[in-house]
Amino acid sequence: MKKIIIAIDGYSACGKSTTAKVVATLLNYAYIDSGAMYRAVTLYFLDHYVDITNPKSVAKALANINIQFHLNPKNKENETFLNGLNVEKDIREMRVAEKVSEVSAIKDVRVAMVAQQQKLGKSKGVVMDGRDIGTVVFPSAELKIFMTADFDIRAERRQKELLEKGELIELDVVKENLAKRDQIDTSRKESPLLKDKEAVEIDTTHVTFDEQVEQIIHLAQNAMITT
Repeated sequence: MKKIIIAIDGYSACGKSTTAKVVATLLNYAYIDSGAMYRAVTLYFLDHYVDITNPKSVAKALANINIQFHLNPKNKENETFLNGLNVEKDIREMRVAEKVSEVSAIKDVRVAMVAQQQKLGKSKGVVMDGRDIGTVVFPSAELKIFMTADFDIRAERRQKELLEKGELIELDVVKENLAKRDQIDTSRKESPLLKDKEAVEIDTTHVTFDEQVEQIIHLAQNAMITT
């Protein structure tokens, strides 16, 4: 059966990454977490005190950033490595979440990451999630999904996710962060979050995780046959 590219876009805390991972596993496809790449860049900028308003500082930093994904043999999941170090846990911290949308809005950052993402998906058989996968990274993707959910539900999910990682964050703080990220993601000049006209919208507010995975698998199998 023909291999395809599955592009999954949508708002923060809609379950994009978790869904994409399982879909990739079930289809025996590669999973690429584009959000993790931007988080890794953000982590580097924070740890190296990069002035994101200074184009020269940003360009110099990007030249020193190497992002790779390696499969963890224990949990069978791809983990993010920044310049050879496993940063999977670090990039999920609140301090990174608070700045990642600002960093992602920088043109040079997006150009660098999009180039890497397109290279990773060149051979197809890929599931990639993010904000601009179906609109910018892979506009010719055979299957495009746009995920959304009720804002309060998203905030509760993100708070639970952070708690599971050892960070106890007040719900109001989580909501403030999500609202800020939504505003930046949808209004930024470079590759804003948009629903592609070819994308199938999936609202995850009232569906189970298994149901949303099953829906995407069904759509993918149809796309493999018809493309």
